[in-house]
Amino acid sequence: MTSSKIVLYLCLSFIGGIFISSLLVVPKLIIGELFVLGVFYSLFFLKQRPILVFGICLIILAFGILRYQITLNNFENAELRNFIDFSKPIKILAEVIKEPDVRENNINLTVRIEELLINKIGIPMEGKILVTTSRYPEYQYGDRLKIIGSLKDPPIFGDFSYKDYLRKDGILAIMFYPEISQKPAESGSPSAFYGRILSFKNKLREAVNQSLSPPQSSILAAVILGDKRNISEEWKDKLNRTGLRHLTAVSGMHIVILTSILMSFLIAIGFWRGQAFYLTVGFIFLYILMIGFQPSAVRAAIMAGLFLSAQKVGRVSYSQRAVIFAGALMLAQNPFLLKNDVGFQLSFLAVMGIIYLFSIFQRWLKFIPQDKYLNLKNILSMTFSAQVFTLPILIYNFGYLSLVSPLTNILIVPLLPFIMVSGFIFSLVGIFWQFLGWLLSFPAWLLLTYLTKIIDWFYCLPFASLEFKISWQWVLIFYLILGYFVWRLKEKERWKFLDF
Repeated sequence: MTSSKIVLYLCLSFIGGIFISSLLVVPKLIIGELFVLGVFYSLFFLKQRPILVFGICLIILAFGILRYQITLNNFENAELRNFIDFSKPIKILAEVIKEPDVRENNINLTVRIEELLINKIGIPMEGKILVTTSRYPEYQYGDRLKIIGSLKDPPIFGDFSYKDYLRKDGILAIMFYPEISQKPAESGSPSAFYGRILSFKNKLREAVNQSLSPPQSSILAAVILGDKRNISEEWKDKLNRTGLRHLTAVSGMHIVILTSILMSFLIAIGFWRGQAFYLTVGFIFLYILMIGFQPSAVRAAIMAGLFLSAQKVGRVSYSQRAVIFAGALMLAQNPFLLKNDVGFQLSFLAVMGIIYLFSIFQRWLKFIPQDKYLNLKNILSMTFSAQVFTLPILIYNFGYLSLVSPLTNILIVPLLPFIMVSGFIFSLVGIFWQFLGWLLSFPAWLLLTYLTKIIDWFYCLPFASLEFKISWQWVLIFYLILGYFVWRLKEKERWKFLDF
């Protein structure tokens, strides 16, 4: 048993512990028994490696269960929660720690509380809350605010728990339309520096809006900036029903496309592969900063970084272990992601799909010619691999199946690199010279107009999508069948190689 396999089993044990604890309240007695059994096997079977590893896995499983329970207990018993539904409005000093989420009629501010003011006395307090207020005046990342209002517990809407949804972001309570007075951020602070980066993003957004009109402008802003605020509900539904909503979320596919384009470009202009690798990682980090550290993009960047690292050291075959290790690290930092963050589930499954099915789809799509720069076959193989692995989770959470998704993805996904490159070029130029940016926006406008026409046409088909719900048992059955299917295909692939 190799060291990398042992690490894999330990990571899976930790993830399993968090999974069990997120579904069941595990008694302390059982956790203690797992720990004692693990110590017993580890101490008395030191020379029998499989049993030793099994014992350590039991200990790690117990730690996974404990990690979730302790984090949940700390969340539920946070001091700030004592002021939910308080008898009178409370006063707090807080800082905006996330780019404001601007909606059509209001704005959501994620703020970190610094002090609670009671009888003009400041009491140090920690915790994050979500504040819903009017769109104006405008607020920015890093703003320091004095807020007067009533804290509320996030509600439950039928099967959807808003409290669980916000828990993954560490948000303890919500507040609706409080009184807000603003204080300037301290100059030179990290928030002021990051605010300048977000200011640059706003300039890119303005350049897009000046050169294009909706829905082209709103779709492009989502594709290159991760900004979905201006996509109308009508277009969100169209993207969902045609299986193209993933285009508007900066995800693994976007990051991989960017890394591929950057790597190819840097190598083409004379950089060594090692130099191109480090420069690409640096550019991707700056890009993630610019789009506001969106969780989906951060996860995608981590996965892409692992994939690039595997390529660099020549160990692509071990990439699935690296991804599981990364997933375990993310869950160690925030165990609520596994149950409450659909984005985490989709990101993880999408990457696993690419790892296990990418080569299979490449073989099925061998009729597509290989291209040095665009590599259409790779893009389609990656898209279909990810979609197969994420399909059950999408149906379980959103209750529909897009029947036209394979065809719409074939018609549109190959154009995504061109949309991204042309969009970045004209928006960057448009910051400094609006007229030239407008002239350079024509290729992006043409591609986006084609995209919207395709979406409109397929959306109008009566069989575009089916609405139905599935239980978690069907999700489990699907993944068991999929696992068997992948195993059989991989075995067949291995025997073909041996026969050769």
